[in-house]
Amino acid sequence: MAVPSPAAVLVLVATMTAGCAATSATSGEAPSRTNAAPSGAATTSAPASAGASPAASPSGASPGAEVAARLAKMSLEEKVGQLFMPVLYGPRAEGAHGENQARFGVGSPAAAVRKYHPGGVILFPWAGNVGDARQLAALTRGLQKAAKVPLLIGVDQENGVVSRLGSIVTDVPGSMAIGATRDPDAARSAARVTGEELRALGINLDFAPVADVNVNPANPVIGARSFGSDPKRVSAMVGAAVEGFHDAGVGSAAKHFPGHGDTRVDSHSGLPVIQHTRSQWQRLDAPPFKEAVRRGVDIVMSAHVVMPKLDPSGDPATLSKPILTGLLRDELGFDGVVSTDALDMQGVREKYGDAEVAVRAVLAGVDLLLMPPNFRKAYDAVLGAVKSGRISRERLDRSVTRLLTLKAARGILDGSQTDPGGDDQAVRSKAHRTTAQRIADRSVTPVKGAKSLPVKGHVLVTGPAGRRLAGMLDGASAAPTGDTPTSSQIASARSAAARADTVVVTTRDAGPAQANLVSAMGGTGKKVVVVSMGAPYELARLRGYDAALAVYSDGDASLRAAAKALTGALTPKGTLPVALRVP
Repeated sequence: MAVPSPAAVLVLVATMTAGCAATSATSGEAPSRTNAAPSGAATTSAPASAGASPAASPSGASPGAEVAARLAKMSLEEKVGQLFMPVLYGPRAEGAHGENQARFGVGSPAAAVRKYHPGGVILFPWAGNVGDARQLAALTRGLQKAAKVPLLIGVDQENGVVSRLGSIVTDVPGSMAIGATRDPDAARSAARVTGEELRALGINLDFAPVADVNVNPANPVIGARSFGSDPKRVSAMVGAAVEGFHDAGVGSAAKHFPGHGDTRVDSHSGLPVIQHTRSQWQRLDAPPFKEAVRRGVDIVMSAHVVMPKLDPSGDPATLSKPILTGLLRDELGFDGVVSTDALDMQGVREKYGDAEVAVRAVLAGVDLLLMPPNFRKAYDAVLGAVKSGRISRERLDRSVTRLLTLKAARGILDGSQTDPGGDDQAVRSKAHRTTAQRIADRSVTPVKGAKSLPVKGHVLVTGPAGRRLAGMLDGASAAPTGDTPTSSQIASARSAAARADTVVVTTRDAGPAQANLVSAMGGTGKKVVVVSMGAPYELARLRGYDAALAVYSDGDASLRAAAKALTGALTPKGTLPVALRVP
């Protein structure tokens, strides 16, 4: 392919910025617009994010010129590589790992970066990437050193239920806990704390916030990952979180478009179908994404869900041009990066093969292909589609330009981000831990029997977090169980309850076994207080308790907040962020 001149690429960048560039008939993407607020967008007021727009680089060159110069120097193969964000295996950039050899034909993560020039990588504990702070900082530093074009290095650090970095970073409450505070400033502070720590570790993109409005109590995959069930309140939280990440200098990704909040099927293992009409979608699902776009979100992630009233083809949104281009780009005015959800999830693999999925995603409007299950097959398919003209060269350049523009906006392209050190001054600092605890304290929600608190006398704590919470209550004893208490564990807890005045039962997305535990404790005649550590919907299913608190997480900060509420050290003032009727 003839490489376009820098002047020609500058024209492309300029037309993208103006939002009026036309695309060819084979580009698979309609003309896009800028991120101006679309008609009907949420109007929650907030100051503009300091990091929402690209700034001039330290060298003095404008971001557009820098992007154009990079693009003009890239080969076709390098451009195609930019569209991918795979998982690489192992704790060290130059360390050999068998999975890298099997998947990429090279031993180390750095060698895979040098060979395929991916636009980014995503880190996971199960891939051996996450050990401690200094190891993680060394890994990200080594990956960037291997990259010809600086990488997006991403992670799913939503906090709460989805926290890939575990104890390496500050234990910040998750989305539903923040929703219970009803304070967007809490969402912004939480995102800023997390973003600052990610940046210190060399991670420049968080796949957060979750913008789904969780209206289905039976939702098996979102639940407490959502800020709640009210579109207006969720919108305010999502917008504030986007600005918090930008305050910290890292990219953010609103997910999962067009909305994953009303499903009964987990898209990791199946293909959910949501029957929302267009008017329902506009009223319920769209507002948080509109607000994210208004606040300058860097990435919008697609959902592997079918919405037949929005696209009757039966394709999941990840492969739907009417949804990703028609709704997201044209109606919501988003001209940032569109990412797929993980392409190894069953929801996107049911209808097409792994090679065809990658091509169709690009044709639908995707810029970043996340975690293809067979990287080489997907890469070769996209490369072949460009060479054949099925994906136009212009279409490819538009995606690469968006990715490079994101990198320029976040200080990645010119290397102005600080060198990751992973030191304690930025990671798990006292100030960050104080902020997280303050949010956790404010999130504790009295759901039932608040007037019967604080607990008195001898306290027995049981359930999945029985031992941990008991350790935070002076003089309490524990009868811990797993998430699925066995009959012998329940019998042991019942026996221990005979010596207690109050029984506190910790629950987490309670199934039948935890329900049996609560019921058995209620049968002891003792006062029973439930501490719900997941989505609070479980409290409507449980029977036999006298009082209940929702803390939305089993993180240490949330359990400490629960302990304060149980002992009267704080008065729980959180508000349920979802509709709920308790017995």
